[in-house]
Amino acid sequence: MLSIFDGLRSISLASILLRMVLAVICGGIIGLEREYKRRPAGFRTHILICLGAAMTTLTSQYLYLYMHYYTDMARLGAQVVAGIGFIGAGCIIVTRRRRVKGLTTAAGLWAAAVIGLCLGGGFYEGGIFATILILAAEMFFSKLEYRVLDNAPEINLYMEYTNKDCLENVLKLFRELNLKVLNMEITRSTETEKHNACAIFSLQLNKRCTVAQVLSGVNATEGVISVEEL
Repeated sequence: MLSIFDGLRSISLASILLRMVLAVICGGIIGLEREYKRRPAGFRTHILICLGAAMTTLTSQYLYLYMHYYTDMARLGAQVVAGIGFIGAGCIIVTRRRRVKGLTTAAGLWAAAVIGLCLGGGFYEGGIFATILILAAEMFFSKLEYRVLDNAPEINLYMEYTNKDCLENVLKLFRELNLKVLNMEITRSTETEKHNACAIFSLQLNKRCTVAQVLSGVNATEGVISVEEL
């Protein structure tokens, strides 16, 4: 433990101010990265959650130490950990292409709440170090994730196309690239021109073929309207 914080472990005006300010700073740092990427929960949301969690821990300590309400000090904090799930669930959506979005944002909100609990309880080191690691995970580890995904042995593709001949040409392309189709789901187009036929492929790649090559080849096939990796 860092000795610089030893005088601020107990409840005092200075420690309360420090804990609340650190909650705003740490929550804001995490929220800035989400705001920069235009995610649904951004700068202010993370600040409010982190600050609210810190106040929950401070209130528990105040009730126990000064009001002499002999209850479980961790009870309010436990409700924060459970209750933040409702906010996190609001950030998670499943698109019509069966793509899940918002998981990282929801996890960041939950982590911001836990950091607030740490700071509110006077565990300054844990809150600060966790903020640094979370920021590193969201900003720098994402590049490693993209590199791993680019060399993934299996991928899922969503494709919109115009006619049956186009679908047969795409399947022929997969055979030429020596790709194994693990699963395929097809939705037929309606009689109107507003809706196109679509297909979802689960493909097993070989070592000589990359995701970019597959996307480029499918996109160049006549009749393909759009294609993207899920």
